[in-house]
Amino acid sequence: MFQLNRANIAYGDQVALRNISLHIEAGERVAFIGPSGAGKTTLLKTLYEQRPQDASFVHQHYALVPQLTAFHNVYMGRLDRYSVWKNLHNLVWPRRDTKTEILPLLDDFGLASFAFQRVGALSGGQQQRTAIARAIYRDSDVMFADEPVSSVDPHQAGMVLERIMKSQQTVILSLHAVELALEFAQRIIGLRLGSITFDLPANQVSPSHLARLYQPC
Repeated sequence: MFQLNRANIAYGDQVALRNISLHIEAGERVAFIGPSGAGKTTLLKTLYEQRPQDASFVHQHYALVPQLTAFHNVYMGRLDRYSVWKNLHNLVWPRRDTKTEILPLLDDFGLASFAFQRVGALSGGQQQRTAIARAIYRDSDVMFADEPVSSVDPHQAGMVLERIMKSQQTVILSLHAVELALEFAQRIIGLRLGSITFDLPANQVSPSHLARLYQPC
């Protein structure tokens, strides 16, 4: 489904990924972990660009339209699939069938009472959950998510990740919280200084693997 073979990615003189080889099959739940600056975001975007038409992407900084409501931001997940007339109708006066689809999804993320508030007025955690709801609403084969629970508390983080895993066939994400990666992903890829340090089933990742991954430079 997604494959890289000895890939090197650089931005100017700065190498972001070095000699990356991996293959991800449909149905996998994969988490990238590693220190800040390890190349997790770059690897997510590189894989996403192979099949953007089949995937949704939850950006680390949400990529929402602050002037629009949470409802309308979620609706934008399918904006390219509907006619101009239907899009205008939902922008001005949301249709009943569209509300039936989106409002329960917002409720799943504790956002039902904020559905028609401007998303720019919501908290960071609420905005992050709106971005995830939008990605789920897109109903793609694959979800990429860059630190999707960085702005929510630990209890909410578990609920959000559980909802993501239930809604998507294939999930590829980066996580700062190692314990969440080990709990919710089936496969863990450790990145350090732009290189893959290990690529293992979650139940085979040991404390020594993690110690080497996060040791000071």
